Amino acid sequence: MARVVELISYPVKGCAGAPLTEAMLTPAGLAHDRSFMAIGDDGVFRSQRKDPRLAVIRPVVDPAGDRLTLRAPGMEELTVPVDQDSPRRDVVLFGSPYQGIDQGQAAADWLSEVLGASSRLVRVPPEHDRRTDGLTPGTCGYADSGAVHVISRASLDELNRRFAENGDDVLPMTRFRPNIVLDGWDEPHREDLVRRVGIGNTELGYTKLAIRCAVTLVDQDSGARTGPEPLRTLARYRRAAQGGVAFGTKFAVLRTGKLALGDEAQVTSWGVSELRPPDA
Repeated sequence: MARVVELISYPVKGCAGAPLTEAMLTPAGLAHDRSFMAIGDDGVFRSQRKDPRLAVIRPVVDPAGDRLTLRAPGMEELTVPVDQDSPRRDVVLFGSPYQGIDQGQAAADWLSEVLGASSRLVRVPPEHDRRTDGLTPGTCGYADSGAVHVISRASLDELNRRFAENGDDVLPMTRFRPNIVLDGWDEPHREDLVRRVGIGNTELGYTKLAIRCAVTLVDQDSGARTGPEPLRTLARYRRAAQGGVAFGTKFAVLRTGKLALGDEAQVTSWGVSELRPPDA
């Protein structure tokens, strides 16, 4: 039986995660997860793909969701009230148009200084209605795709075993930015096969494999791009049938509720692998 050993919410898309001991699961994922986003003057979202220094920003939302605190090395801490009422502005996420609520000039100036580029901070509006695809459709805030990202420790152990065999440094789980980390499965990548799972009093439905991008090349402590790992090694044994390399799994929320460290993951439905055979 696998259990939850880490819970992480990422209040600002692309920024550092906030470890939790318990969390409410909403239809869009863990409370406050990817509910804020940095954008450029053109409204296009900022990502570690082009702005790796996002990783050094450590945001925290108070339990009521009324105040956002931003921290980064060498910067004075900034706390701003969360604005949910101001006029909406157009934002663009992976080429699709959405709306955001601008969080004010103080947050914009702070972000711009950290990132070295003119930026603004927006929040998902209450009427946000984004539909995600995959085997189990759902919704999410400004996440790439899918409300909840799950990885097992066994999967990371297998990847790091391969690094060690080649004399390479092992990588921490933070490189993959999961929401839920499970431990207790003997085999790696069991999460790939889960189709429905209950955790606490919540339920998740499988959406798709998590296809990895250049964000995994960014050291999440320093905000510096490294490379070519882990993508080079993953390409040797984790190629997805639809293209790209996979590590971890995305889920939609079927039943909201509360999650906590130590909760069992009770799988009620299993599927088959969506990976290509290694020699394909």
